[in-house]
Amino acid sequence: MRNFDELSEREILALAIGNEEEDGRIYADFAEGLRADYPSSAKVFSEMATEEGDHRRRLLDLYREKFGEHIPLVRRQDIRGFVQHKPIWQIRPLTIEITRGHAQVMEAETSRFYRLAAARSTDASIRKLLGDLAEIEAQHEHTADRLVEENVPKDVAAEEAETQRRMFVLRVIQPGLAGLMDGSVSTLAPVFAAAFATGRSWDAFLVGLAATIGAGISMGFAEALSDNGSLTGRGAPWIRGGICGLMTTLGGIFHTLPFLIPNFWTATAVAVGVVIAELAVISWIRWRYMDTPPISAAMQVGFGGALVFATGILIGNG
Repeated sequence: MRNFDELSEREILALAIGNEEEDGRIYADFAEGLRADYPSSAKVFSEMATEEGDHRRRLLDLYREKFGEHIPLVRRQDIRGFVQHKPIWQIRPLTIEITRGHAQVMEAETSRFYRLAAARSTDASIRKLLGDLAEIEAQHEHTADRLVEENVPKDVAAEEAETQRRMFVLRVIQPGLAGLMDGSVSTLAPVFAAAFATGRSWDAFLVGLAATIGAGISMGFAEALSDNGSLTGRGAPWIRGGICGLMTTLGGIFHTLPFLIPNFWTATAVAVGVVIAELAVISWIRWRYMDTPPISAAMQVGFGGALVFATGILIGNG
């Protein structure tokens, strides 16, 4: 690798041309990734990609005028300390906030880099060239703000925000809630059945731990294999499966951990309190994200939890 201040004027210009081409492709990828769900924002990035193409052509004209047709391959990753920008396939999930924020960071960081490099350079021509590139990148940043204002009016922005909220519910909240409910409710019966059957905290803990881990693995695979997301828009299956499996494990482990307390009745009392807290959290999530009335959510979740809890106690005392 080489230091930026070791590059010649020819190499700096070649690097700038490559940067503009790469940034334009990233913006075009953003536009394509957002087009289906956020068409107005996609238009913003399409126009930004066009802007990058225009600047690249200006740089190419300047390069040909000074150095001829051959352009050496000088890449960001070959320059020590240069800004690296992730391509679209490394950015998941692709949301409006992430893409717009990424674009602003791209332009601001690149502009800052050019300005700092110009300040360290003692060659007047290099300082001027780096300063010009910094101004171009700063204009890009302002262009992004202008394009958002022109192409994404408030009503469209509100519509896209609602679409993004629905996507978040589909891809994160639903699998997470399903896992949390399964882990918090379905493991109640084996944990408390073992507790009341043996009267020993450690035995209840082992049964609860096994049931929790087993349920987490089962729910994770079930969610991942149930839908590949291509038609429903629910996102990558293994991400949903991971969310579901993790939340299932968390839902079961919380009311299992109290049985590490040696005293059986103390452990049982703490576990019951944890179960009540878990059911309250589930009810709140259903009200907050699933548009379920709070009283209805509490009654539904509470009834299901009480039924499974009672089943475990009856089996344990049988």
